Amino acid sequence: MSTVTPTRTPAGTPGGTPTTGASAVSTTAAIGLVAEREITSQVRSKAFLISTAITLLLILGGIILSSVLGGGGDEEATDTVALVGTSETVSASTLDVREVASRAEAEELLRSGEVDAVVLADDSPAGVTVLGLEEVPGGVVGTLTVQPEIELLEPPTGNPGLRAVVGIGFGLAFMITALGSGTMIVQNTVQEKQSRVVEILLAAVPARVLLAGKILGNWVIGVSTAAAMAATAALGLAVTGQGELLAMLTAPMLWFVLFFLVGFVLIASVFAAAGALVSRQEDTGTVMQPAMMLVLLPYFGVVFFADNPLVMTILSYVPFSAPVGMPLRLFFGDAAWWEPLISLAILVVTAWLVSLVAARMYENSLLKMGSRVPLREALKRT
Repeated sequence: MSTVTPTRTPAGTPGGTPTTGASAVSTTAAIGLVAEREITSQVRSKAFLISTAITLLLILGGIILSSVLGGGGDEEATDTVALVGTSETVSASTLDVREVASRAEAEELLRSGEVDAVVLADDSPAGVTVLGLEEVPGGVVGTLTVQPEIELLEPPTGNPGLRAVVGIGFGLAFMITALGSGTMIVQNTVQEKQSRVVEILLAAVPARVLLAGKILGNWVIGVSTAAAMAATAALGLAVTGQGELLAMLTAPMLWFVLFFLVGFVLIASVFAAAGALVSRQEDTGTVMQPAMMLVLLPYFGVVFFADNPLVMTILSYVPFSAPVGMPLRLFFGDAAWWEPLISLAILVVTAWLVSLVAARMYENSLLKMGSRVPLREALKRT
C-alpha cells in the first residue's frame, strides 16, 4: 500500500503553487535550475557520452560502408551508351559508344540491357538528350560537356529500398533519442523518490515546476543528440559523394526536427508520469513498457509499412508516429503542402493535453512510497 510522505511548501504558496506576480520569475528560474541539473547529470555520465559516441560512429560508418559496398565497383566500370546521330558532347575515351541508326533501335538495346543509356543528338536547347530505362547512370551525364535533357522509358513509381532506408533512419533517430531520454527521466525520478531527495526538492519548488524542468533538460539533451545524428548523417552523405540524396533530405529533415521538438515533449511527459508511479528501480519495467511501446511504434510502423500509402498516411497523423511518418511522406513527395501543418497542429494539441494529464499524475504520485500507485489514484483531482 502506498504511503504519503508530508513535505513543507514555500511560505505564501499554498500547495507549493506560486500565487504572486513576482513569483513567476522565480518559477522560470527554478525550471531552469532543474533543467540544468538534468543536463549536467547526463553530460557528466560516461555511459551517456560513450553510447552517444558509438551511435554517431555507427551512423557515419554505416553510410560510408553502404556507399562502398553499393557503389564501389561502379566508379571504375565503363558505361555503355548507344549514340544516335553525331554529337561532339560525347567522349569516346570515357564511354563505350555504340553508334546506331535510329532511336527505335537504341531503345530496343536499352530495354534489353545491352546498353546503359542512349545519347540522342537532336535540336533540343542542349543539343543532346539522354535516355534511360528507370534511371540514367551518373557517369554518362558527368562525361557530357553540356547538361542534357533526360528521359526515362520506364520511370520508377518508387524506390522500396531507399524508402526503407530513409524510414529506418528517421525511425532510429526518433527511437534512440526519445527512448534514451525517457528512460533517463524514469530512472532519475525513481532514484529521487527512493533516496527521499524528492522531498527536499518539493520543499523548494512545486511538483509541476520540477516536472517542467525535467522535461526541458531532457528535451535539450534529446534535441542536441538528434541534431548531432543529423549532422553526422549529412557529413557521411557529403563525404561519400551522395550530395543529391542529401539535398533531397534537407527539407524533410527540417520538418523532422520541427516535429521532434514537439513530439519529444509528448513522449517525455508520458515517461515522467510513468516514473512517478513507482518508488523502486525494480518496478520501473512495469510502468516503462507501455511508454516504450509508444516510442517503438514509429520505428516498426515505418519499417513494416513504408510501402503502404494508406498506413503511412494514417501514421503521419497519429501524434506518436507523426514525427517519423510525415517527414518520410514528404521525402517521397506523397504529402501535400498543407498536410504537415495539420499533422503538426494535432501533435501540438495532443502534447499539451498529455502534459496536463502527466502533471496531475506527477503531483499525485511523487510523494507516495511503497507499492505502485494505481492509475485511478494518480489521476484523481486533488
